[in-house]
Amino acid sequence: MPVKINASHILVKTLDEANEVLRELDAGKPFEKVAKEKSSCPSKKKGGNLGWFTKGKMVREFEKVAFSMKKDQVSEPVKTKFGWHIIKVNDTYG
Repeated sequence: MPVKINASHILVKTLDEANEVLRELDAGKPFEKVAKEKSSCPSKKKGGNLGWFTKGKMVREFEKVAFSMKKDQVSEPVKTKFGWHIIKVNDTYG
């Protein structure tokens, strides 16, 4: 059975915005609240939650980081063709 993860993300346009998101998270602001306020992805309505997925469903740069993380870990900024992501792994299975 392939490994699955449940992850959330915050998508912004610039590295400066991504670093500001990290500062807010480091200051203790809840990930879901920051996602709803700052993310440009439609998933922001769900606090950035992307649901469960396996490898091959997301862009390579995003997957490389997401599948290397542990539960409840938050990533550094990750650049993809969509912009800059801050990723949080909510759970893993398999």
